[in-house]
Amino acid sequence: MALKAVHVTDVPSLTKVPEKVTFSGGVETASFVVVGHRGHGMNLLPSPDPSFPTFLENSISSFNAAAKFPIHFVEFDVQVTSDGCPVIFHDNFICSEENGVVYEKRVTELSLEEFRSYGGQKEKERKGKPLMRKTKEGKIVKWSIDSDDDPLCTLQEAFQEVDPVLGFNIELKFDDNLVYSHDHLSRLLRPILQVVSDHAKDRPIIFSSFQPDAALLVRKLQTSYPVFFLTNGGTEIYKDERRNSLEEAIKLSEEGGFQGIVSEVKAIFRNPAAVTIIKQSNLSLLTYGKLNNVVESVYMQHLMGVDGVIVDHVHEISHAVSRMIHDHDHDHDHPSKLKPRFSDKELSFLLKLIPQLIQH
Repeated sequence: MALKAVHVTDVPSLTKVPEKVTFSGGVETASFVVVGHRGHGMNLLPSPDPSFPTFLENSISSFNAAAKFPIHFVEFDVQVTSDGCPVIFHDNFICSEENGVVYEKRVTELSLEEFRSYGGQKEKERKGKPLMRKTKEGKIVKWSIDSDDDPLCTLQEAFQEVDPVLGFNIELKFDDNLVYSHDHLSRLLRPILQVVSDHAKDRPIIFSSFQPDAALLVRKLQTSYPVFFLTNGGTEIYKDERRNSLEEAIKLSEEGGFQGIVSEVKAIFRNPAAVTIIKQSNLSLLTYGKLNNVVESVYMQHLMGVDGVIVDHVHEISHAVSRMIHDHDHDHDHPSKLKPRFSDKELSFLLKLIPQLIQH
């Protein structure tokens, strides 16, 4: 898509850094939020980047590994099985192989027992069906990681077995290719909300979804926890116009009473003026995307007024953010020290990054 040039006056103020970020629903956290993507980071296929995690994404081990670092939330994807159990799994389909035949089944059409039969097993004497995964090109490949004995888990187990201090960013996962009626969405959302009600206790919770009607409905069904609308910000185009720009995301969030937006980071760099509009709308702003694994990109977002980032490189980014913000918290006589100081290398990166993102 063609991108307009960004004038310097469109860029938000880079001088004011908030001391706290407060999400409606009582979630107050540090001045810049770091969220572990699918726990300690997503798994790449078919040729894993060695800098990405060796934990099975969206697993208890991955969540607890992330909790060892200075982060505030883990993000994960929740779907509901055919017998009404909320489980944590990203893909719409689970892929496996039996007697040399590769197959895939929709997660929401599996019973909980069937879902648990894939991958690592809690009972070590049992052998689970091999986990495979479909690439963007449509090829099904072996899903191989170092700790492939991690079992798939339910939402309830995450509440029971993950460090209670760690917040949960619960993405309500739906298939982009399906049309959901109001009743269907309600049947899928209510079991999730019941588990949260029964087990959340004092754990910070954020709900998010790319599915506009699901986000609107979860906001109506509960008011205890903030709801964020997930958007690609126009980096991809969908039939539902509400998903196709930051402007539409802001409009939907205001009309739906959401507390924030989670945007693809490139959309923010392409349209930095949107940050000011989002903040003026009293919405919080988180971002996701591969650029959030680059320290300099995260620094820039912090200065622009973005409230936090969802990252795969949990170790590197969380410690960089801690150095960026917290090392000088004790020096209140010199608040300017709280702002990151860019090296020549970092400045060079930033100067090159913006033109690349706004080119036609």
